[in-house]
Amino acid sequence: MLKEFKDFAMKGNLVDIAVGFVMGAAFNKVVSSFTGGIVSPLIGLIFNSDFKELKYVIHEGVANAEGVVEGEVAVLWGEFLTNVIDFVIVAFVMFMIVKGVNAMKKKEVAAAPAPTGPSQEELLAEIRDLLKK
Repeated sequence: MLKEFKDFAMKGNLVDIAVGFVMGAAFNKVVSSFTGGIVSPLIGLIFNSDFKELKYVIHEGVANAEGVVEGEVAVLWGEFLTNVIDFVIVAFVMFMIVKGVNAMKKKEVAAAPAPTGPSQEELLAEIRDLLKK
């Protein structure tokens, strides 16, 4: 059973998926950093506040003794839009990578020469010669 699991785990596709997953997670951090550190502040200039902190307050909260607001009910639409921007960037880059890989696969298939073999006449002549013997 352990050998079967090792064979399964070491198949090329599974290893490729694992590498892609790790790279995707790392890329997601880069994109989140980009949108959080560059895109959000630029959009925040329009609203004169931090874009990720924008929210629609449904029910006001009350500040406690430490100054922390408790009981506030709000829709965090700035954070949601930041996550949507993250998703769109990651999805577009993944689309471009898959498109590039598919184009490379098509070139490899087209570049491979078709196997050549004997023609129909050559096969018939060979059969004829074998029957004469």
